Amino acid sequence: MVNPDFENKLFLGLLVLVTLAFGWILLPYYGAVFWAIVLAVLFSPLQRWLAQRHKSSRNLTALTTLLICLCIAILPVVFTTALLIQEAGELYKRIESGEVDIGAYMFEMKRHLPTFVQTQMDRFGLGSFTGIKDKAITGAMQGSQAVASQAFTLGQNTFEFLISFGIMLYLLFFFLRDGHELVRRIRMAIPLNEGQKRRLQLRFTRVVRATVKGNVLVAVTQGALGGLAFWFLGITSPLLWAVLMAFLSLLPAVGGGIVWVPVAVYFLATGAIWQGVALTLFGVLVIGMVDNVLRPILVGRDTQMPDYMILLSTLGGLTIFGLNGFVIGPLIAALFLSCWGIFTSTRQTVRLPS
Repeated sequence: MVNPDFENKLFLGLLVLVTLAFGWILLPYYGAVFWAIVLAVLFSPLQRWLAQRHKSSRNLTALTTLLICLCIAILPVVFTTALLIQEAGELYKRIESGEVDIGAYMFEMKRHLPTFVQTQMDRFGLGSFTGIKDKAITGAMQGSQAVASQAFTLGQNTFEFLISFGIMLYLLFFFLRDGHELVRRIRMAIPLNEGQKRRLQLRFTRVVRATVKGNVLVAVTQGALGGLAFWFLGITSPLLWAVLMAFLSLLPAVGGGIVWVPVAVYFLATGAIWQGVALTLFGVLVIGMVDNVLRPILVGRDTQMPDYMILLSTLGGLTIFGLNGFVIGPLIAALFLSCWGIFTSTRQTVRLPS
């Protein structure tokens, strides 16, 4: 007769093995699965509201929610990406034709810098206009090669992207329709008590909603304000810089200042005083205040994590998982803190009777 403990251990090992194998199968499309889950978490309250208000079938309410999600969250990203690619291409053509001379801009800025800064630039071969122009051309060539390779890769992966996009929409429909039942089954399978499972589930949903809604709202706001400022000051390709500032705004405490600060310094160094002062004041008082005011309210309050933890987890997530990491990083950090909090409180509860 087989030992029951041995059977349980054998079945547990088999369960772990097939789970890892299933995860390995899904790995090529982990991004599609992940964003289907994220969008389902974000839009599930809307789906429940539609179901309660209109008493329609689950299929109809899930489909309606999916269409609303397409209009609000997905199609704007697609249109913005298309405009960004078009504007980036136009900027590259203007640089290649010489209409936009980066070397001249850099040399003009260098000419107005303090002497010790110019000395350091001379040490790196940036002492003359020719040296600066050669460095600028080299950087432009390297950038064009990188853009060309990425464009070639994008062209090769178009079919794979369409498949991933279709999988995400397909899964999102079923997650919206059957999400409550799926969550119930997952909770039943987790070998924790109800209080611990409820705490982890609440932390998961709060972090996903706060990170996506909060970070995206802050990024869009900062990018739009920065783009308007650049357009008003007559800076080339304001949409391109707006999207770049929005992307960098995903990093707390860093933000779009990486873009607008060098431009403000260039204005001040080249004698465009009012433009430099205006951009500096607008960047500090308006763009910076968006990050200082909205991010703690929308992100920090719901995630219940300190700013340094959000910054480190976001940077680490972006490094490891790419763009998906701005959600995955803080999510892992929040679950890490929650699990250790549960472990600590459990040990304290166990020690109390003695």
